[in-house]
Amino acid sequence: MSEAELVLRSTRVVTPGGTRAAAVAVTGGTITAVLPHDAPPPSGARLEDLGDDVLLPGLVDTHVHVNDPGRTEWEGFWTATRAAAAGGITTLVDMPLNSLPPTTTTDHLRTKRRVAAAKAHIDVGFWGGALPDNVKDLRPLHEAGVFGFKAFLSPSGVEEFPHLDRERLERSLAEIAGFGGLLIVHAEDPHRLDAAPQRGGARYADFLASRPRGAEDTAIAQLLDAARRLEARVHILHLSSSDALPLIAAARADGVRVTVETCPHYLTLTAEEVPDGASEFKCCPPIREAANQDLLWQALADGTIDCVVTDHSPSTADLKTDDFATAWGGISGLQLSLSAVWTEARRRGHGLADVAAWMSSGTARLVGLDGRKGAIAPGHDADFAVLAPDESFTVDPAALQHRNRITAYAGRTLDGVVRSTWLRGQRIYHQGEFTEPKGRLLTRAD
Repeated sequence: MSEAELVLRSTRVVTPGGTRAAAVAVTGGTITAVLPHDAPPPSGARLEDLGDDVLLPGLVDTHVHVNDPGRTEWEGFWTATRAAAAGGITTLVDMPLNSLPPTTTTDHLRTKRRVAAAKAHIDVGFWGGALPDNVKDLRPLHEAGVFGFKAFLSPSGVEEFPHLDRERLERSLAEIAGFGGLLIVHAEDPHRLDAAPQRGGARYADFLASRPRGAEDTAIAQLLDAARRLEARVHILHLSSSDALPLIAAARADGVRVTVETCPHYLTLTAEEVPDGASEFKCCPPIREAANQDLLWQALADGTIDCVVTDHSPSTADLKTDDFATAWGGISGLQLSLSAVWTEARRRGHGLADVAAWMSSGTARLVGLDGRKGAIAPGHDADFAVLAPDESFTVDPAALQHRNRITAYAGRTLDGVVRSTWLRGQRIYHQGEFTEPKGRLLTRAD
């Protein structure tokens, strides 16, 4: 600690060994020691005494649609990363679609990185995309540093990112397995979706019926079978159907390399409370019933679900019509994800160490950044979120930082106020104020 430049002290520091009073020493943007709370700071080191506010590892959100370039009227790196910083998120990984061009070639990746470089308030990495016609591009993208490849098994909602049928899924998965990569999958079966009633209109019940659990379950079974045969590593995105949990647990017990995420909106919102016409609640797969939600929480507790991510997928207000069939499907949650999950987690008897495991260390492990991100431990980046867990606030859309301030959480009272956010030992957000962008662009090799 003799060379520390900064010491953050709190009576509640969430570490891999548990939550305890501690002093965290930082040098050159890296955590160098986690010491007793009463350890004297070295001469010349700046002391930040956080009192009883909780010091958490900065969150790592591996499922974010920034949409920049091409659809920057929906979202952009400047606004998305500010919203993330305000929510205690210090690293995000950008999805390959909804931007133009999509991240499906190395040229397109370079375009993305060029646009993001000067706008990133937090660290940013990139997923590549797996399309029916870009198998030849997958290895070059992997070598260029993407963290893995996103694929849809049903239509994505944007024409420039078509889905994979069974044959093309296996072709892409075999290629990715050949170089040890990761395929992350939006798993809904298009045939089950086509067979479901498609009534349209403002009734949420009709929309829910149009995206049945069986569509997820069928697609997940198909994916698990392919991963088993090809010895591939796969990740199931935004799981909403609790019916798929036994399939996943059995596959994992059988040696299939599969991980699973869910999202704050599936854990905190229920179909029973969605008003008709309120398409700010629309996402695919959909928010399901309260009994389904209870089983997702059980799967988080027992480890069947590995992590929690936002799937932040904004649009302009005009696309959020009152017709659930035609409205854009996506929920904006970057700034509110920590508070939303904490509010429900504490009600169900979980602690902040659990939340950090789901939203920081688990997501860092998914993308191979767990040696640098996701933990308050020596050798890790000094990325922190400072949270007042017992304070509450009512969500005001006007206070949100993402570009189009539409939110399914409007008017809800949430627990946990993010006081400040730190990136590599620098405070980038504090009580509503931001520094200039200090984020870096990350690659798989980092």
